Amino acid sequence: MPHNLNVVLVEPEIPQNTGSIGRLCLATGTTLHLVEPLGFEITDAHLKRAGLDYWEHLNVVRHSSVEKFFESLPPNAPKVFLSKKAGHTLYEWKFEPGTYLIFGKETSGLPDWILNKYASETFRIPMYDARVRSLNLSTTVGISVYEGIRQLGA
Repeated sequence: MPHNLNVVLVEPEIPQNTGSIGRLCLATGTTLHLVEPLGFEITDAHLKRAGLDYWEHLNVVRHSSVEKFFESLPPNAPKVFLSKKAGHTLYEWKFEPGTYLIFGKETSGLPDWILNKYASETFRIPMYDARVRSLNLSTTVGISVYEGIRQLGA
């Protein structure tokens, strides 16, 4: 794929979200990184419930911890951290091929130490009604991946 994008789920909790995100990654040629611990087991039963009966075709990389994930990154890998707490929107980021889009767990997002360390690389999806606390993780991933593909002209 000309975009070579990567989706990273840090400690995902809901198998249905991970299944939907896996489907999106397969459809777009995006690599899915799962950072443990997972809030579920990757079994056929969990994935079939999420509607992902083609998991074996997906390019999935598992990491035993967030520290191990960061150790595995190529030097100077472009990284985008998504958080509702960010001041800048995703549309201000200039995507590069090979970008890692990094998302936190559904209930609490990314840990504060990551948001503080990578503050200049942390962005949010704009929401225009204050009554909405957050978007669903799979929706946020979809918006982010397709924005990357749009920018890269892939």
